[in-house]
Amino acid sequence: MSNNETSKYISLILRHKPETIGITLDEHGWADVSELIKGISKTHHLDMETLEEIVNTDNKQRYSFNEDKTKIRANQGHSIPVDVELEAKEPPEILWHGTGEKFVEAIDREGLIPKSRLYVHLSADSGTAKVVGARHGKPVIYKVKSGEMQQDGYTFYQSVNGVWLTKEVPTKYLNKEEEKE
Repeated sequence: MSNNETSKYISLILRHKPETIGITLDEHGWADVSELIKGISKTHHLDMETLEEIVNTDNKQRYSFNEDKTKIRANQGHSIPVDVELEAKEPPEILWHGTGEKFVEAIDREGLIPKSRLYVHLSADSGTAKVVGARHGKPVIYKVKSGEMQQDGYTFYQSVNGVWLTKEVPTKYLNKEEEKE
């Protein structure tokens, strides 16, 4: 089992289904590292050295350890109710959201809603949004008027790995970017 596959499994456990390996997360999303290693080791090779390597080399910085590395959590993307202690932050004037073509009709009708996650995920630049959108097929990019949203009372957070988060983005704050040929 590669580190990449193990990382995806850790992501599933820490964001969505800790019960799969018989562990629980505290209210801030932290899992006990020794319990995580023990639980995951039943199906995937995992020791502390491998876990540290996964955390340190993950290009999306999905995970964080506490100071003494006895606890670990996913930085964002949870579908289970946890408070990852995000600090409200003033967003840039414009943020971006990348999605697949198949979601455009629903977004144009309902705006951006978190679906199974706790927050809508936004990118700081259109290039990142395009990469995110491409995961869902042909990418479609939305420009989000985040500065205007904040003035209207919406709260924004930035996770440790730089992803911008908010509870929703109504349609009036969205502009679809037309694909430049």
